[in-house]
Formats: sequence, structure tokens, C-alpha cells
Amino acid sequence: MRHRTPNTEHRTPNTEHRTPNTEHRTPNAPHAPVFGLAPEWLLSDGVPLARAMVLSHPEQLGRLREACPEAAPTAVLGGDPCFDRILAALPHRERHRRAFGVRPGQRLVVLNSTWNPQSLFGDAGTDDPLPWLLDRLTAELPVDDYRVAAVLHPNIWHGHGPGQVRLWLDRAERAGLTLIDPLDSWRQALIAADAVIGDFGSVSYYAAALGTPVLLGTASDEVLGATSPVAAFVREAPRLALDSPLRPQLDQLLTFHQSMTSASELTTSAPGEAAGLLRSLFYEVMGLPEPTEPALLDLLPLPDYRPPTRTVPLRVRTRPGPRPHEVTVERVAEGRYGPSGPGSDHLAVHEDTLDQGLLGLADAILRYGEADDPRIGPPREWAAATLARYPNCSLAAFVSGPDTCEVLLREWGFVRLTSPSLDPAAAASALFAQLDGAAVPRPLRPLPPMELTVRTGGASHPVLVSPVP
Repeated sequence: MRHRTPNTEHRTPNTEHRTPNTEHRTPNAPHAPVFGLAPEWLLSDGVPLARAMVLSHPEQLGRLREACPEAAPTAVLGGDPCFDRILAALPHRERHRRAFGVRPGQRLVVLNSTWNPQSLFGDAGTDDPLPWLLDRLTAELPVDDYRVAAVLHPNIWHGHGPGQVRLWLDRAERAGLTLIDPLDSWRQALIAADAVIGDFGSVSYYAAALGTPVLLGTASDEVLGATSPVAAFVREAPRLALDSPLRPQLDQLLTFHQSMTSASELTTSAPGEAAGLLRSLFYEVMGLPEPTEPALLDLLPLPDYRPPTRTVPLRVRTRPGPRPHEVTVERVAEGRYGPSGPGSDHLAVHEDTLDQGLLGLADAILRYGEADDPRIGPPREWAAATLARYPNCSLAAFVSGPDTCEVLLREWGFVRLTSPSLDPAAAASALFAQLDGAAVPRPLRPLPPMELTVRTGGASHPVLVSPVP
């Protein structure tokens, strides 16, 4: 629960200013009312406004009695329908991960910010940590090891405007960040997440309740009721060091994580029972007989398939494995933070990159789309035109599906790459490294069929290379 002084004259976020209105916030005041539990919200002339006030856990009743004892008789324990819907969808976690384009061996990191001056996306203008953090994550983390998404409170979008928010996050989006709908898909993102970076908002708390590792990028407790479960969570959760490399912190979090049992126990006192409890309450209030059939909540729908879209250049480092036809690939967006270590480097650039001058420097040029798109033409024709336009480019790869791409190699001809688990663009880089290492005599047309083993992140992926006449 948060401290807040009610102000009914300013309920709509001010869209004229970057900074949320903080005039009427009184954190740490001697008797600062808890948001939602203060008499100003609950009473009219000393009488409770509502016939029933639904709470999710008995611990909230104690704080209600302290903050507004007059309203305590109206309290009803009704569980948490939001959390119940998440719990019901957990058995389908792998489907949700695939919907967000998470591949085997990848870890999904979900960042989130609530709407508050002290949140991760707060009121510090260009000094806010979240836009900077998203840039760092998408540039520092290898793209085949990590998938990055963000959930921003609806008031962030409303208060600043969608255009402004997307402008702030444009660079991160071009590097592969996916922005999650804060109303329809945030629960699905939590189900799919391997780690969450956030603040004291409810999304971070729900993640902890699910047992998901959470790092707090900002963790002020000034706006929280000192005895609330969220305040206890903020005191217990590990902190993200914004001035330190991010990948080691995530690796440590995932390796040594211990679930916060208090968060899961205090989220609801009646897991899976909210639908029945609430329906009974509603029919009692209406004075009507309750139906006899079970009370059920709508299932969370699977999100639309949203693989990452990266149009920034990819710096690729490859090295041969101990066995023939085995290649390790590490790709980093923009290359500002690597990759480092032994191996050979090459540059892979999306044809729609913002800096078109980079196409002339690329070793590999990538295109994503439908193979029958009449605007682009057949993959083979597109690839031939691309290699003719950029003489320094060694291969052109047309990614036509989640597991397939067609590749024209300047010296070896046209091939199709298929893999059930690897990003086809990573497979094209692996093939480039395999052939560039002279594992196949030059030139050899057509390239003979082969199967590569490509290692990325924590997984190995088979890639079938098939020549196309």
C-alpha cells in the first residue's frame, strides 16, 4: 500500500508536463494516509460509502482498522481474481514464451515501471533510469541469450503521450525491445518471464509472488505504508546497481535466486477461489439467489506472436567448436558492449537499418518478410539484387519464417537454412563463419547438404543446410 493524500481535483495526469504532479504527495508525513484506506476515500459524513469493501488478505483488514475503523465492518475477504487468472495460465507458460518470441536457451527479462515520481520511470526527465537502462540491456545483453520486454503503467502512456514514450524508447525498440500492452498482456509477460527488473509497483510484487527473480532498479519506501507487504518486499528484494555491468547482475540473480515466500503468501488468502467468493458477495448485495453452476474467471488469452524486431546492426562473434560443423555464435546489438573474447567478427545489418550507410560495410544483410510479398519479390531475386548493390557483402539472408531463411552466398550459391529452435539470422551467421573458415573448398557450387550444430547462450541448435537448385 502507498501513502498518498487524496486530491479529487487532479485525478487526470497532466499531459503538458514531463513530470507527474507531486504537489499533493506527502510521503513520510506523521500520519500519512494509506492510499485507498483513508477516511477521505471510504466515508461520507462518517458513514461508509460502500456496503462491502473487498480485501484479498486478512493482513489488509488490520491496516484498514488502523486507518479507518468505521469502514472495517464492511470488509469482505474476496481473494485476488487477477492473481487467480495468472495461476490458471501457468501450465501454459511455454506457449506464452513462444508467443513473445523466446527461444530455447533464452531468458526473458521484463522491465516494468509504475506511475510515481520515484518509480523506475519517474520525474527526473533525461535522468530517469528506465530509458537508459533499456538502452543498456538491449545493447549489452547478447540477443540470443536474452529477450527484453517492458511493461509501463497506463498512466505513463496517458500522461506523456504514446508518441513521446516511443520517442524515448525508440533506440531500445530498434535493438529488440518489445513494449507490452499494460492492460491486456502484462500478466502473460510475467508468466513467461525469467527475471523482472522493476520498482515498488504491483507488477514487480506479482512477479515475486510467482517466485520469479526480481531486481529493483529503484526502491524508495517513502510512498509505501511501512507495515504493508509491498514495503516488506522492497526491503527484502535485491537492488540493481545501475553503474555496474548488467549481465553479471542478471546471471547472479538467476543463479542464486530464492523465492520470497512472504509475497506469495500475502497476495491472496484464497488462491483460486476469488470467482466464487466475489460472485457470492455480489448476489448477496443484490438480494438475489446465487446460480448453482461454478463461478469461473475468463482465461488469459495467448498474446499475439511477437518476435523481436532488430534493425540496429548486429556485431557477431563466432568461433569453431571442437567437432566438425560446430559453431558458437554470439550476437550483440550495435556492438557498443562487445562481444568480446576469442573468435572472428562480422557485421550483420538489417536492410531497414536507420543508418543506411552501414549496408555498404555489412558482411551479411538481413531481410524479414513473407516469401511471396510482391513488394519485395522472391527471396532469391531480392538476395541477388542485394549482393549486386553491395559488393562488399558476402551473403544476403531472407528470413521468411520463425525457423527458415533463404541465403544467397556470393561464392557458394543459394541455400535454405532450417532450424526448429534457432533464430534463422543467427543460423546464417553460423553458416558464414563455417564457410569463411574454409571448411568447404572454394568455390563449390552447389554447396553440399550439411547439418550444423550452433551454440548460442545455454543451448545447442541443429541447423539443416539444403542447397536450392
